Amino acid sequence: MDEIDRKIIALLQSDGRLSNVELAERIGLTPAPCLRRVKRLESDGVILGYSARISAMAVGLGFEVLVFVDLTHKDRATFEAFEAGVARFDEVIDVRRMFGLPDYILRVATDSIESYEAFISSRLGDVPGVDKLDSHMTMKLVKSSAEGR
Repeated sequence: MDEIDRKIIALLQSDGRLSNVELAERIGLTPAPCLRRVKRLESDGVILGYSARISAMAVGLGFEVLVFVDLTHKDRATFEAFEAGVARFDEVIDVRRMFGLPDYILRVATDSIESYEAFISSRLGDVPGVDKLDSHMTMKLVKSSAEGR
């Protein structure tokens, strides 16, 4: 990966809707070699995909909570059962297995505190292996970077 590849990545991170022609102009290449580089970055797994950033408030998911999860046991079966359980919930938008404690940090988005409480009480708390759930609500979002940065 060279400096031109890094420029391509940076430009696509800030605006994934750039046409190949516009992208090529901004980095100083003609369209054909620019497209070859983008395709190579995709096939090499550097560019994982393209998506739209959506307003959580506009789609009714403006209540977001970080949930710290500790498990009952620290063995493979417990980790796998927990991960399979939380992966099926639409409310869980991000799952991170951590070194140390907590075992996991989840980002959960719902439409309200009431629906969040129902989710915790009737669904997340019943996932195999859960010992402790600790909810943290954001006071203020100071910075949110594009994925992959």
